Amino acid sequence: MLLNIKSWLFEVPSKDCMARCAKSGDNRHLEQLITLYSNNLYHYLVTQSNTHLAYDVSQQTWLKVIEKRHLYQAQTTPKAWLFRLARNTLIDEYRKQKHFVELDENSQLPAQNDNQSELTSGDSHIGDTHISYEAFNTALKQLSFVQREAITLQQEGFSLADIELITQSNAQTIKTRLRYAKQNLKQLLGDRNEQA
Repeated sequence: MLLNIKSWLFEVPSKDCMARCAKSGDNRHLEQLITLYSNNLYHYLVTQSNTHLAYDVSQQTWLKVIEKRHLYQAQTTPKAWLFRLARNTLIDEYRKQKHFVELDENSQLPAQNDNQSELTSGDSHIGDTHISYEAFNTALKQLSFVQREAITLQQEGFSLADIELITQSNAQTIKTRLRYAKQNLKQLLGDRNEQA
């Protein structure tokens, strides 16, 4: 009973460091966010661009977290909110560079050639097929921006609702992008195995 009275009278501390950062502005909470999410954020950005641009956009995103922390809604997962900021920053950066990004299922960005294989090494077994990470990254880069984004976000562990929030798209659109991304990856990786 005493515990219930305390929860009515006193605010229970949030386990969400983004909510604490938004409320207090304390840099310790920002440091926790960076520790928790910086690697995942960079990985997402590098799959959508290249290592140089991913680094720049990552840094810009953290600055936007400081500037826009008051806009954070506690019902949103901090990671999804952060990735939405990063996605919007990346698209803005593409526009500044006059690098047109069409956000539909049929568009494709030119494959980035900046040694993506340096990010991962080794090989992977998918089903009975032996696929190198380099081959997978090359195939991933051939997908359209939105297909690559959807599958990358799914691999980051985001729910369908989170992907909707990040991409500002509806659930059916996300499901379609994921289906096409998986079909295209299977075809691209199958073609590569036949050539080997």
